[in-house]
Amino acid sequence: MPDGEVLLWLGLLSFATFIISLLSLPWLVAKIPADYFCHQQRNPAPWKTARPAFRISALILKNLLGWILLAGGILMLFLPGQGILTMAMGLILMDYPGKYPLERRIVRIPIILKGLNWLRKKHNSAPLKI
Repeated sequence: MPDGEVLLWLGLLSFATFIISLLSLPWLVAKIPADYFCHQQRNPAPWKTARPAFRISALILKNLLGWILLAGGILMLFLPGQGILTMAMGLILMDYPGKYPLERRIVRIPIILKGLNWLRKKHNSAPLKI
């Protein structure tokens, strides 16, 4: 494949990831329960224990999408697009040790909390409690 074609495909991938992240981020933020960050430990969702086969499939797909977004975000640091935002979305989707305490620390930053609550307000969701 010639270099021009590779750059074209990378640019299209960057653009598609950018559009998907812009469309999905407000919806995802609105879906976070208002008291999600009030607990010391994350409480598992009821569906996680009820359907183990579904949970494993969802876990694989969620982590795969997270890795794709993370890789796309890294590419967007050098190509057009919102690399940091896309990388953050990938990290939010993936599962890794220490994720919940990291999320709580990040959300406690006043400017980030203000931005998240602004997105939630646009979707008529209650503000996040910390």
